[in-house]
Amino acid sequence: MSMHLLSSVMARLSTALGGVTLADFWGRLDAVWGDRVLVIDGERSRTCTELAADVERWAAALRPRVSAGSPVVIALPNSYDQFLACFAVSRAGGLAVPVNDQMTAVEIDHVIADSGAEVVLRSVADLEAPSRRSRRAPADARGPAPADAADPGPSDDDVAALFYTSGTTGLPKGVALTHRSLVGQLSLGALVPPGVGGEVLVALPVAHIMGFAVLAGMAAAGMPVVFRPRFDARGILDAIEQRRPFGFVGVPAMYRKLDAAGAADRDLSSIRVWMSGADAMAGDLARAFKGYGSSVTLPLIGSIGEAAFVEGYGMVEVGGGIAMKVSPPMLPLGVGDSVGFRLPGYRFRVVDQLGRTAMPGRVGELWVKGPGVLRGYWNDPVATAAVLDDDGWLRTGDLVRSGPAGTVLFCGRVKAVVKSGGYSVYPLEVETVIAEHPSVLEAAVVGAPDGQLGEIPVAAVIERPGCTADAEELRAWCTERLSHYKVPRRFIVVDELPRTGTAKVNKAGVLELFDGPAQTSRGR
Repeated sequence: MSMHLLSSVMARLSTALGGVTLADFWGRLDAVWGDRVLVIDGERSRTCTELAADVERWAAALRPRVSAGSPVVIALPNSYDQFLACFAVSRAGGLAVPVNDQMTAVEIDHVIADSGAEVVLRSVADLEAPSRRSRRAPADARGPAPADAADPGPSDDDVAALFYTSGTTGLPKGVALTHRSLVGQLSLGALVPPGVGGEVLVALPVAHIMGFAVLAGMAAAGMPVVFRPRFDARGILDAIEQRRPFGFVGVPAMYRKLDAAGAADRDLSSIRVWMSGADAMAGDLARAFKGYGSSVTLPLIGSIGEAAFVEGYGMVEVGGGIAMKVSPPMLPLGVGDSVGFRLPGYRFRVVDQLGRTAMPGRVGELWVKGPGVLRGYWNDPVATAAVLDDDGWLRTGDLVRSGPAGTVLFCGRVKAVVKSGGYSVYPLEVETVIAEHPSVLEAAVVGAPDGQLGEIPVAAVIERPGCTADAEELRAWCTERLSHYKVPRRFIVVDELPRTGTAKVNKAGVLELFDGPAQTSRGR
């Protein structure tokens, strides 16, 4: 592609996405990409024009059933169609409420009741014609409809969708996100040269904000996505060897499973960019995957160099990513605890327990302000007031300290801090040290109740295949590298860690693993 044509397409993309909403996203994208293939979904290759037509057809079928501004629960199996259904609901005048198909029936019922959904979509057939299983909620269960929701051309500042939290600290809460939160910042996709590289392999849940944001961003940039509804480590490694994609997007738990499944012994050299988000990525694991990929493939020589590794930092309350760090090929930069550089339009503050700006180097809570910040929690003004101040600053619940060049270093979650004998123990720091042990694949550290110290740090670990993680050896390893109060008092070995539907470690579930008698070795 010539530089003139490249500049022209990038300019068209920036213009097309100015003030975009979920309702007009695909129509405006079709004007840019047209017949370009944007998704390989199973055996189907689908162009932008075909995807836009699906959205328009489904929206037309939904309009008679959807009240203006009313939530519509999208309980389809995880698929690209579930992603498209969010746009169809918006185009029909409703608020999209996608739910993870890993949720239980009880959890989905909670979402339906909490959102006050009038309609529940459980299959593509429900998008095509009136559903016999549509469910209407009592009028007083519904939250207030956002302004202009009935307008066929909503403002990008209107509430567009409700994304429900994973519920690790209680019942899932509906995060009210605007069109600007979800797609209004995708003109940044113009920074990705169209046609660069090739396919990107994605196996993320659409109902999780990372999955939604990745698919929307790839579509905006015109990059074809090979979508897999389920993550299977060996299947993903096979797909990389067979399809030779340009990039892969996953969460840290997926990278650990790929490594355990023998990634080092597979030909992953087609990968030029590994991408991660949704949780903290271990630096040594990121460096390993950089080496599994390559920078370029040359005739007669083959693949040389290594891949780049890109990490995004964000959360559902900001509609996706707000910071990014890049570790370029052949350079050990951009890995570690930094969340990276904030994206345009966002401001950061590090705040101490008294609400003051924390001194440089001191741990505090990260506060964020910018265009993607949630409007509030649906029907929950108390929870909204707990995270949003009057000036629009979001309390993220993430503990950080100021780093070089305007970055911040991630230390853990406020609610995850272990208070032991007056000391604050940050689980991420301890988990990182344990995971550096050659026999450990992954570690999870939580605080267990203690009659004398209040809490003590304890650790559950997963062994690397063929290795044995001895508790006394792990304790000695930690003692050499951590202050005495940070060293876990108990270690157990488990086959799997309890996780949420988005593959994050469920710390409450980890704590339950320690309810039995005190163990000093294996927890099986």
